[in-house]
Amino acid sequence: MSLVSKGCGSLGCWEEERNALLKIKAAFNHPNGSSLPSWRNGNSDCCGWEGVKCDNTTSRVTELCLRAPQFWALELLPPRVIDASFFLPLEELQVLDLSESFISDLNGTLPSKNLEVLDLSSNNLVNDVLIDIARITSLKALVIRHCGLNASKFLEGLCRSRNLEVLDIGDNGFWGPLPSCLWNMTSLRVLDVRNNNFSGAIPSSLLYNLKSLEYIVFSGNAFEGSLSLASLGNNSNLAVFHLVDNRNRLEVNTEEPTWYPSFQLKMFGLSNCVLNKDKNGVIPSFLKEQHGLTNLQFSHSGMTGNFPNWLLVNNVNLTRLNLKGNNLSGAFDLPSNLNLVSMERFDVSTNVIEGELPPWIGSILPNLICANLSNNLLEGKIPPSMGYIKLLQRLDLSNNNFSGEIPETLTKNCMSLSTLKLSSNNLEGQMLPRYTNLRSLAWLHLDNNRFTGDISSGLLNSSMLMVLDLSNNFLFGTLPNWIGDLEILSGLMLSGNFLQGPLPSSFCHIKLERLDLSSNNLGPNIPSFAHVMLMKYLHLANDSLAGHFPEFLSGASSIVTLDLRYNALSGEIPRWIGSLMDLKVLLLQGNNFEGSIPPDICQLKYMSMLDLSNNNLFGKIPSCLKDLTFGEYGKKSFPRNYNKDRCLVKYWELNDYKVRFNFTYCYSYVDAYVIDLLEEVNFRTKRRLESYKGNILKLMSGMDLSQNKLTGLIPSEFGYLSELLALNLSHNHLMGPIPETFSYLKNVESLDLSHNNLTGLIPPQLIELYALSDFSVANNNLSGRTPDQKNQFGTFSEANYEGNPLLCGPPLKSCDGTNPKPGTLPSFNHTREDDSWTKSFLWSFAGSYVVAFFGVVLFLYINSHYRYVLFELVCKLIPSFPRF
Repeated sequence: MSLVSKGCGSLGCWEEERNALLKIKAAFNHPNGSSLPSWRNGNSDCCGWEGVKCDNTTSRVTELCLRAPQFWALELLPPRVIDASFFLPLEELQVLDLSESFISDLNGTLPSKNLEVLDLSSNNLVNDVLIDIARITSLKALVIRHCGLNASKFLEGLCRSRNLEVLDIGDNGFWGPLPSCLWNMTSLRVLDVRNNNFSGAIPSSLLYNLKSLEYIVFSGNAFEGSLSLASLGNNSNLAVFHLVDNRNRLEVNTEEPTWYPSFQLKMFGLSNCVLNKDKNGVIPSFLKEQHGLTNLQFSHSGMTGNFPNWLLVNNVNLTRLNLKGNNLSGAFDLPSNLNLVSMERFDVSTNVIEGELPPWIGSILPNLICANLSNNLLEGKIPPSMGYIKLLQRLDLSNNNFSGEIPETLTKNCMSLSTLKLSSNNLEGQMLPRYTNLRSLAWLHLDNNRFTGDISSGLLNSSMLMVLDLSNNFLFGTLPNWIGDLEILSGLMLSGNFLQGPLPSSFCHIKLERLDLSSNNLGPNIPSFAHVMLMKYLHLANDSLAGHFPEFLSGASSIVTLDLRYNALSGEIPRWIGSLMDLKVLLLQGNNFEGSIPPDICQLKYMSMLDLSNNNLFGKIPSCLKDLTFGEYGKKSFPRNYNKDRCLVKYWELNDYKVRFNFTYCYSYVDAYVIDLLEEVNFRTKRRLESYKGNILKLMSGMDLSQNKLTGLIPSEFGYLSELLALNLSHNHLMGPIPETFSYLKNVESLDLSHNNLTGLIPPQLIELYALSDFSVANNNLSGRTPDQKNQFGTFSEANYEGNPLLCGPPLKSCDGTNPKPGTLPSFNHTREDDSWTKSFLWSFAGSYVVAFFGVVLFLYINSHYRYVLFELVCKLIPSFPRF
């Protein structure tokens, strides 16, 4: 929050105030001396200086703004300790803005006679910086947002400021329950405590006592218990109430039978809570009496019932409506004469709304900018009237049951459309109509539909295209040569079609970051990419590729994901693989790679998922694989603040001043359109193929070396891969014991060591693996007792241990304590190659036996002498044998 006043003129300034301002400049100046250039001795009229406002009559300084220039935020300046006495000569100072000025402490006391507004937001303050703030009895507005404060003692001192009308302590680290002293601040009109760690209940008595409140924000905390909105019944001036992102710990009841709201809200937000638990999430009935709403956010609250069409009819001035993530059903029964000309953003995604969209929806919402109706049960055709919404920038109709073709009016008239997402419907025909004029289009998602034909040349008019996803359709032909004209295309997803190679030469002109051509027929040759140094995510799985490991990838210095699964690639994994220092996901499953695992892989320090399964790799497992982090995916690749909220800037009147604040109903530009966050990886764990995307992908880690010819011992160092979630070493020729260090794999969820030649005991310490849900040591040569059936091991069945003849104990047969009989040999288990050899031996033995038998019979038949001798011998050995 920052502070500005209404404009005013000036006749000059007082000398002592001018001198004081020069001292203040020296304290706040940038190290290079570039700050406040208009503040200089040669300019005596300080009332005309930057950031200074004076009274028209007295020429005394009344407002001072020392907010750092915006570009300073990109620098890391040392914290400042400011001498507050510099401000004392400014006796008529009413507004002081010190936000974003790298202040850590204020020594001394600020002017206390007339100061009404103090803004210290976005500094890194010490907790006792404002311990005596209550001494400034004239103070009406205090803004200390995003200052790193967390001491409750500070808040208790703050509560003594009984004249405060505006209190903003958002985005700090305050924790525990709300201070009880807030009950006494009865002059408060604005209370903003968003994005702290406040917990416990929001006492209804707090809201009941503070009857002057007009603006309340409790969002982004950890409140729990229950809250009745009936406590707001007497707040007749209430215009804004926001309680969003509360971690689903708070029950909110709006259906008290004895209350009737005396207010008319302008903005109301409630999300991530349990709404009207005793009423099965019924839509708040008090909203039926609200007729002046401009912003309404009611997302992720378990709200049930039919879609509240009456909300739109009663509040024709709505600009933003967000009902995302509830259980609303029914249809959009909107009257054709309804005209919501103010509506800009409309989000009812992730509900169970059904039926068809009204044919006149485009005339109802003529000025819509962003519309999200995804993840519902909508069906029928997309209404052509959508094309009448000429200001439309984002349209998301994905994950519904829409059918038919994309209306030509939409692609012809909506020239402002930057995002079109129609994924996962039943749309068919050409992917885009013949005449397409989407000149502003940046993100186009048409994946998982039934589009046929080739890739539409209408995309040539979309020169701003950055992301194109046409995966899982029925497109055929080759990639058109004009694809290279899309110069800023950075994400191209065409997997799961019937496209054929070769790739056009112009393809090398595109500076792609993400490319997915999996499950087409592009082989056998592997295309090379001129701008491979810029590529981060490359998926060429199941493309009938042959030959050796692609040599051109040695220059892919930025590669993060490399997916070459299920091709016919052969030869050795090259040693230069270790030079791809950003590589986090390497998927080579289902090829014909041979040789040993190169130790150079151990140089990939950011590795998160490694899949070398189902190849012909042999030799020992490099123990240096323990040096791979297998930790959080994307520590380097995902910037923290990629998704910035675009918020409304509103003004709150405070006497002659305006307090500017960022209202919490922000519409986020969906971060799924950032290339990094589009990445999706398939990895086999817990005996099934799982898909990982977004935040889940960041958390996944695993290593799969199964179905190879690896020999030797399992490296005991693997036990120190503490962040590993999945480890599969099955179907190899590994021998020796299971390392006891595996008990350190505290996060492992899936551990498969089956179909090897492992011997010895199963380490009993493994019962300490509390996260383990899938475990197998079947078909080895293990002996002794199975681990105690405690914790997760109490859930494993006989199938997890079968094929180990010397293993006993639950869930196998009980152990009797005796040793095996002398001479008893263990029956060795074999891999798939051993089994094949055994079968060949048995067949050849059986064949030889049959040939020998018939050979003897034939010999006896021909030679009567030996036939007589054999007959007499049998009669002597078997007296009862009959003679003829």
